[in-house]
Amino acid sequence: MSTRPVLVFDGDCAFCTTSVTFAERRLRPGCDIVPWQRADLPSLGVDQRRAEYELLWVTPAGTVYGGAQAVAMLLLGSGRSWTVLGGLLRLPPFRWVAHWAYRLVANNRERMPGGTPACAVNSPH
Repeated sequence: MSTRPVLVFDGDCAFCTTSVTFAERRLRPGCDIVPWQRADLPSLGVDQRRAEYELLWVTPAGTVYGGAQAVAMLLLGSGRSWTVLGGLLRLPPFRWVAHWAYRLVANNRERMPGGTPACAVNSPH
């Protein structure tokens, strides 16, 4: 098990890859970043359908945060003023708005800048 958190994203989606690259360069989060297609999902305690559906943040203890809460954890793990925004995204009503905004973007990522039809996501339910 890793001693650092792991951020798992869709490496086949151009929008997701661009977003994660931006975060890596600008936020410098204290985590390992891996596309789900190359991750050892069973050892992370993550099922492939969930990894296809949303961004995931896996703590060293094995707690999995998905979607907007994964973004919040990414921000919390980035230090500086990003921790304030990450903390707000963990609290209602900001948490609810973040979830709504995340689902709106994620469900339409093939339409986002850099997105392609391959970026389309299907609900795991």
